[in-house]
Amino acid sequence: MKRKFGDRANWRRVTQRQFKSKYVEGDTFTGYATFYGINALRDPLWKTYGGHTFRIADKGYTWLQYYPKGAHYVVTAMFDDHGSIVEWYIDVCKTQGVTDQGVPWFDDLYLDIVVLKNGEVFLLDEDELDDALSRGLISVRDYDLAKETARDVMKLIKNQAFPYFAMSLEHYRTGYVQSDSSNSGG
Repeated sequence: MKRKFGDRANWRRVTQRQFKSKYVEGDTFTGYATFYGINALRDPLWKTYGGHTFRIADKGYTWLQYYPKGAHYVVTAMFDDHGSIVEWYIDVCKTQGVTDQGVPWFDDLYLDIVVLKNGEVFLLDEDELDDALSRGLISVRDYDLAKETARDVMKLIKNQAFPYFAMSLEHYRTGYVQSDSSNSGG
């Protein structure tokens, strides 16, 4: 299992970044919300899902990330340099936490869900989850947690009850995550 940090400080592709994080308590969301702005990078990052190829990281791109308290997933909304949503990326995780410096993190459980702006949904990395179990990198309990979490999230998405799509669009439009932040980095 790999621990991933919201500030992506070890991501060598990005050479200049802006990072802000804040804890939110509200009716629709409680947890950490982060802003990750890409100011300069070595090479853009492209991904292909279902025959569609998208640039998900480039100069001027913004990622808003949500760490819902008590949930076994983390949601990243990726916006291009014109402010249009590119995709939502949902990491299934075992646990979440925050460093002493206020940087949220999660322990990745391999499964990922990608939702494109056209509504297409992709479940990724089932083979990685199976391999991690067979190699003893995760327990059967972790495996079951990952499968159950992905199934539950995909059901919420199908039933149009997953709040992070509209929330992230609104937060990007209003600059919500960038305001009143406690942490920044470059």
